[in-house]
Amino acid sequence: MDDLAKRALTGLARFQIALALMIVLPAWSLTYWQGWLYWLLFGASCVLITLYFLRHDRALIERRMQAGPAAETEPRQKLILTFASVALIATYVIAPLDHRFGWSSVPAWLALTADAVVAVSFYGFFLTFRQNAFAAATVKVESDQRVISTGLYAVVRHPMYAFAVPLFLATPLALGSWWGLVPAALLLAALVWRLLDEESYLARNLPGYTDYQQQVRTRLIPGIW
Repeated sequence: MDDLAKRALTGLARFQIALALMIVLPAWSLTYWQGWLYWLLFGASCVLITLYFLRHDRALIERRMQAGPAAETEPRQKLILTFASVALIATYVIAPLDHRFGWSSVPAWLALTADAVVAVSFYGFFLTFRQNAFAAATVKVESDQRVISTGLYAVVRHPMYAFAVPLFLATPLALGSWWGLVPAALLLAALVWRLLDEESYLARNLPGYTDYQQQVRTRLIPGIW
């Protein structure tokens, strides 16, 4: 295993440990099957995608590892990602607290359906990464970067964000919570804020992006916006 693979898989392991703590400790139950199933599904999806691109597009893995507010160079994006991080953590904490104290109840069939939505969302991320090697986790333009306008990008300008929407909405339901949709809604608001600011940045810095905006009118959800 080379250095990049070690760093990528170690980072995933650390995140999975943190995710397990955010889910299990608030729930205070080892029989919280919704939490464990979501955790396994999330981790397996991340590992499979990482292993694929370690083999087929190592530069993408390097780009995706530079993530979070501290990795952003644009001050507004630092603020947006800080807000998004708080909303994400709140989603993961409130849902298991809901389970522990019985604030709401999600039927098992709906939780399992939400898990299926999570899996489809990760497949959408995989397709997006495969079509756009420049899909970094930060907002930036590289010297050799070009506008991608084929595949999913011919349908919506931001396919990765488009698949993040169902993921964010499905997460609290997969964890068995209705109340978790409250911070998830704030997370969606942060996503829209990031999207609009990113488009402004790309229009200024990526040649051909304004023409692409005219060609593909849909930002996020076909027929809606």
